[in-house]
Amino acid sequence: MSRRQRSSSPDIPRRLLAWYDRHARRLPWRAMAGHEPDPYRVWLSEIMLQQTTVVTVGPYFRDFLARWPDVESLAAADLDEVLHAWQGLGYYARARNLHKCARVVSREHGGRFPDNEDDLRRLPGIGGYTAAAIAAIAFNRSATVVDGNVERVIARLFNVTMPLPKSKPTLHRLAESLTPAKRPGDYAQAMMDLGATICLPRNPKCLLCPLEEECAARRAGDPESLPARLPKPERPMRHGVVFWALRADGAVLLRRRPENGLLGGLFEVPSTEWRPLPWSDGEARAAAPVSAAWRPLEGIVRHGFTHFELELSLLVGHADAADSKQGIWCPVDRLSDYALPTLMKKVVRHALAKL
Repeated sequence: MSRRQRSSSPDIPRRLLAWYDRHARRLPWRAMAGHEPDPYRVWLSEIMLQQTTVVTVGPYFRDFLARWPDVESLAAADLDEVLHAWQGLGYYARARNLHKCARVVSREHGGRFPDNEDDLRRLPGIGGYTAAAIAAIAFNRSATVVDGNVERVIARLFNVTMPLPKSKPTLHRLAESLTPAKRPGDYAQAMMDLGATICLPRNPKCLLCPLEEECAARRAGDPESLPARLPKPERPMRHGVVFWALRADGAVLLRRRPENGLLGGLFEVPSTEWRPLPWSDGEARAAAPVSAAWRPLEGIVRHGFTHFELELSLLVGHADAADSKQGIWCPVDRLSDYALPTLMKKVVRHALAKL
């Protein structure tokens, strides 16, 4: 770290907070100046915002508040209701942990969130970043909050050229060196806003940045190149077969996925295991959930997960016996009543279009 960086560091929080006081975004979960933050709203928004944009989260946040205005009402809700309301936000493990956390806070903490990072991290679904964000924003604790936006700001501010993810400890240490004792919650939100509105991944608005004079990457002439990242490995392909089983009255078979694992606890149109090798016709039919005269349906359903790509082919058949032990038989016009992940909505649209 250069002499100039060290000498200018104490001025960074002051400059940033002055900018935030003028330019803070108005967000539905954010307490305005002069109002106390609501820890429930802060927690709910932070869980929703993980790997999801502010624009996407806004309507979901308002809907959740309308249904469950406090942690006790969310704790009392049925998990399927919560999963259904979560549809479209992805990463459904967050929704399950959200519900589980609400129950723990309601039953073990009297409906009040802990006000420190250590105790917050003991709650379901709350990791280091989220604990720091809640502690700082909801309780004004001097916690260092580092999300993707903050990593970008810090990498440019100190010209950290080591690529992510190896640079994460360095970026966190540098961010911690700037975290002020006064107004840490506002400072955390100011850092996030700076990354979201000024210090953009592409075409950063350096001339509008309150930290332009302190920015080492700006002085070096190429802030847009930071943070550096290692090339992402190519995602492997997996294959599966979906069984569109029809009852005599036209109802479709659904079943709930296991609680643990990908898309855990959600409903699906039954499918085989998803594996690297394609399934032969004989293998697929042997794995069918019910007995039927199966026939292939034209086309493939493709979907991308974080760590792999997926291709699903479909078999359709009229079930010889509507065995309720295999799942739930749902009329086609009631499929929206169930928490179907995006992948399964693709399957439903594909099947209905081809039949």
